[in-house]
Amino acid sequence: MSLKAVLFDMDGVIVDTEPLHRKAYFKTFKELNADVSEELYTSFTGASTKKVCETLIQTFGLSQSYEDIAAIKRAHFKDYFYNDAEFDLISGVRKLIEHYYQNNIKLILASSATMTTINMVFEKFGLEKYFIGKISGADLTESKPHPEIFQLAAKLANEPIENCMVIEDSTNGILAAHRAHIFCAAYKSLHTHNQDYSLANIVLSDYSELEIDKISHHFN
Repeated sequence: MSLKAVLFDMDGVIVDTEPLHRKAYFKTFKELNADVSEELYTSFTGASTKKVCETLIQTFGLSQSYEDIAAIKRAHFKDYFYNDAEFDLISGVRKLIEHYYQNNIKLILASSATMTTINMVFEKFGLEKYFIGKISGADLTESKPHPEIFQLAAKLANEPIENCMVIEDSTNGILAAHRAHIFCAAYKSLHTHNQDYSLANIVLSDYSELEIDKISHHFN
């Protein structure tokens, strides 16, 4: 048994779009007159846009459809995505992706983000060539913490789950990896708050700790 495939989450792992999503969501909440608390917003971490919109409709009795709310939020997000000067890849992640790629580790993107957002990120930062597959949770029946997305990612990599590793940063994502019985590395950034890492196999805040020679003992 050895590490053959790495299943990357995107938000908070490859890029930190959370501040952009936050700005876009709160601008949307304001337009909808939805008084979303910090506690409720934190509970959305790792959930798909559809799940968030459905929760808003249910919680605040909104008349708009999921599609209407998603379109408003998407427009605000796109504006921040291309115009926010602080938006960049997370420190050390490009080097880690290149390291895996050079060592013939299969890379799969398994994110709750829409495929539109995934493609925007991959195009902006030139990541396409490193990954053999991309899965958007928005296209699936179940949302994290359901294990479906990581089960599909392992199948897409064509590797048994014991040869796979998930890199996640959210409570819901870590729980999804745990339920899929896949080794999970939790990335804890300076900006991460209120997330539960207790079910992760390892927790780190520097991507150099995930280089093959430093983690191979977990897969022997």
